[in-house]
Amino acid sequence: MERFVEVAPDVHLWAEDHGAPDAPALLLVMGAQASGLAWPDELVELLAARHRVIRYDHRDTGRSTWAFDERPYPLTALAEDAVAVLDAFGVERAHVVGMSLGGMLTQLLIADHPERLLSATVFGTRALSSVPYTAPDGARIPPEQLPGVAPALLEMWSRPVEDRGPEAELERRVEHWRALGGGVIPFDADRTRALERRIIEHTGHHDAGSAHARADYSGMDRTEQLAGTLVPSLVVSALAEPVFPPPHSEHLAQAIRGARLVEIPGMGHALPREVHAPLAAAILEHTGRV
Repeated sequence: MERFVEVAPDVHLWAEDHGAPDAPALLLVMGAQASGLAWPDELVELLAARHRVIRYDHRDTGRSTWAFDERPYPLTALAEDAVAVLDAFGVERAHVVGMSLGGMLTQLLIADHPERLLSATVFGTRALSSVPYTAPDGARIPPEQLPGVAPALLEMWSRPVEDRGPEAELERRVEHWRALGGGVIPFDADRTRALERRIIEHTGHHDAGSAHARADYSGMDRTEQLAGTLVPSLVVSALAEPVFPPPHSEHLAQAIRGARLVEIPGMGHALPREVHAPLAAAILEHTGRV
């Protein structure tokens, strides 16, 4: 069922749920500038076998309000938006799954709203913690010295995005997802193009948003809260991850108290068909422990 959720005056988020209404809720939190439809239907269906799955469009994505230039916000506001979505669906506590920026927002929820979480699963992200990473040989590495974004992606992100029409924008998105995929799992351009075309139709325009890149990133460190949390947490390690490459996931699992780590070989910073089954199995095994 689709609905719009008011999270601030004149700011509404598009959201929908799938699965049995009385099943334990599972909230999907997508990454920066990505519509909730970037969670593939096939993955949603696998999770909906046991959960009431809720996905939504962040501000300045999809059918949600695009108004950053008139009403800028810090990224921390997006975590509060997630709580507002739960409230709108009448959900007191939920399992939360976050990817990329969504993984950072999930960490904010772990730290700031633990009473609303049954469990947390994060991947494709970095730790909101200043705790050094302890390598297998015992070396302690500050987070800022961990490996950075793949050069090919940095070069792509450095190019100005020009509006050359919907088809050119569609192809730009396809090539972006190709780079994000990590190069291990064969890239399905046709499938990616079909999903992005659907997202453009869902949004109603082909604008390439930049609000989340321009939003204030300050005030997101949660070192102490993550180290002391009681929220059952799972970190999925994507071994071909090009944005937050290993050992970011291992560092994240160390930073969150009691977190378990599961590896998915071949997975990058994307959700191709090949990872749906292992990712869903990892998430469902985790939520089933609660």
